[in-house]
Order: sequence, then structure tokens, then C-alpha cells
Amino acid sequence: MYTHPSIIGWNHTKFGKLDLDLTELIGSVVPDALVHAQVAAADVDGIFVGVYNNGFSRQDFPSSLVSLAVPEFRHTASTRVENACATGSAAVYAACDFIESGRGEVALVIGAEKMTGVTTADAGEILLSGCYRPEESDVTGGFAGVFAGIVDAYSERYGDPHRSMAAIAAKNHRNGVTNPFAQIRKDLGFDFCNAVSDHNPYVAGTLRRTDCSLLSDGAAALVITSADRASSAPRRIGFRSRVHENDFLPLSKRDPIEFAGGRRAWNRALGQSGTALLDLDFIETHDCFTIAELIEYEMLGLAEPGQGHRVVEEGLAVADGKLPVNRSGGLKAKGHPVGATGVSMHAIAAMQLAGEAGTFQLPVADIGGVFNMGGTAVANYASILERW
Repeated sequence: MYTHPSIIGWNHTKFGKLDLDLTELIGSVVPDALVHAQVAAADVDGIFVGVYNNGFSRQDFPSSLVSLAVPEFRHTASTRVENACATGSAAVYAACDFIESGRGEVALVIGAEKMTGVTTADAGEILLSGCYRPEESDVTGGFAGVFAGIVDAYSERYGDPHRSMAAIAAKNHRNGVTNPFAQIRKDLGFDFCNAVSDHNPYVAGTLRRTDCSLLSDGAAALVITSADRASSAPRRIGFRSRVHENDFLPLSKRDPIEFAGGRRAWNRALGQSGTALLDLDFIETHDCFTIAELIEYEMLGLAEPGQGHRVVEEGLAVADGKLPVNRSGGLKAKGHPVGATGVSMHAIAAMQLAGEAGTFQLPVADIGGVFNMGGTAVANYASILERW
């Protein structure tokens, strides 16, 4: 008998600059997620809300906002979770832990963020709270500046990665065209992404605008249940494995281009699931910057260190490749509302596995992987999901 916690329903807003505040974003995804899962509010035993905030919204205490959308949740236990850019996955895992502990049968997970209500400069300062401020807060360009330094370190050790980064940007924008949830649905093409221009200027160091994920608003919700409860659900996407590993926050204490914590999490998740890498039908991975996806090719085992460019050149990760990566458009095209991202990545994977991804559905999707990280590979979450 299947024993793992399972996703049985979801809902997802479009990502972008939305005319909704944090309360409205949370409320916008809850009712339809319950309908999709065929679960009544009265059946939900616990609610887990992922919101990063740290100044994006003056309204905090987001776990208390869910009952404003669904008054039946007035007395349902609701908890807020935060873990930088992996906040959404932290909420997903907290819900799975809740189910596996036997404390409840049904959990509701919500990830949300309102990022566009502040200036770009203020947003950059807020996001720097995901770095080690004593050493990294004065970097020019904020969080983008931190990753620009990673580009420099990668270039020094392995050679210039910018063409590969442009190809990754072009791939993800091409994928985003068919995803109705994506913030940017335009095929920008390799030449545009590879060139510096008035429309694609340097943002920090040698990072171009097309190398950087977007400031986004958005929300996503999942209903997660025990396997017993899921057995009678109209769809069931199980966690074959899920692993959370951390690493030092200061980049000075580790190799900044190794993503060692992410590698440990991913390898453990594959091992616990009994899955070989190329048994996966797709991966959704954390491309906050194109250099991150390039390094993750190596971290995930698709290439040896320094050889991530081969994944790009051989077409392994494109939509019709041997192992599609970020068929959704990734954070690059889909958007990156910080608290929503990890929930979105699991929802996108569940859509693919259930055959419900519509215009961006892969022809074969039986088992998939998700990698979501907080900070520069500090909080690392790796999930292997399957349809059963």
C-alpha cells in the first residue's frame, strides 16, 4: 500500500504585477484549491502558509489571513513558515511532516508574496536579508551582485559561461510562452539574451537583465493528505522522497560555485527514492539567475563540474530533450514571488504528473524532480514526486 503524503489538489495564480494585496493573493487561491481537491474546509486539519515578506508588505502575520477568505477556517490551526527563497517548500514540507506525524489527515499549503508594492531599490534591499549581511550587504547590485560574483568565480575556474547562460534564458522564455501562469510569455531568442542592449542592460557585474528572475506577485496552494485519504481522491501525486539540507550562510565559508548543500539534498532524495537521474521525466529547478541553473546542471548530476555548458549544447534540458528542465519557464519566465515559489514548483510538478498542465504538458510525465533553494544554496529542498 502507498504510504507517502500525497498532493490531491492545487490552485495557482498568474505571476506578475498584480492588482492584489497579500491578503487578496492568499484568498484568491484557497477556495478553488479545495474544490480541485474535492475537500471541504471542515476536513482541513492544519494550514501552512509560506510568506517571506521582510518588508515587502506592511501586513504581516499571514497565517491569520486565510480565514478572511474562508470563514470556516476561523478555528483551524494555521502556521506561517519562512526560509528565504525556499519558503514555499518549507511550508510544503511542514505540511508533510504534520501528515506523517499523524496529527492530521488533510493539510492546506499556501505560498504567496507581494513584491511589486515597493520600489526596485527597496526590493533589492529586502532580498539582501537572504544574504550574510556582515560580509555581503555592501555588494553592488544587491542579491544580483552576489550572483554576479558567482559568475566571476565560475568564469575564473571553468571559463566564460555567458553564452550558456543566454541559452538557458532563451530556453526558459521559450518554455514560458505556453505556460498561462508565466509572468513573461515571450520567446526572446538566444541572440537577444546573449547581447547587451538598451533593452537588455547589465544589472550587476556581467549579469544581464535576461539572466535575472523577476520581481513578482503571486500565490499558489496545495492540498496534501495522507495516503489513506488520497487513495479515494480524483488525482494523487505522492512524495517518493523529500530531503532538506542546509549549508553555511556566508559564502566565505564554502565554495560558492559548488552548491554543496544542494548536491547533498538532491543525491539523498534520489537515493531514498530508488530513482536514477535519467529515470526522471522532468525537473523543475531554482533558476533565480541563469548561472544558478547552469551550476545546478552540475549539482543535479547532468554534467561534471565545469561541464554544465554541455547540457546546453547537447539539448538535454530543452522541452523535447531527454530530461526537460523548467518546462514551466522556471523562475526566469514564470516569475519568482519568493514565498510562493516552492509551492508553485510542487504544483507545477503535480500538474505535469496528473496530466493537467494543459498547454505546457509534457508527453510523458510519470516521475519528476523539484529543487528549490533559499539564499545561495543555503536552505536546499529536493523532492521526487510520482503519480500513483
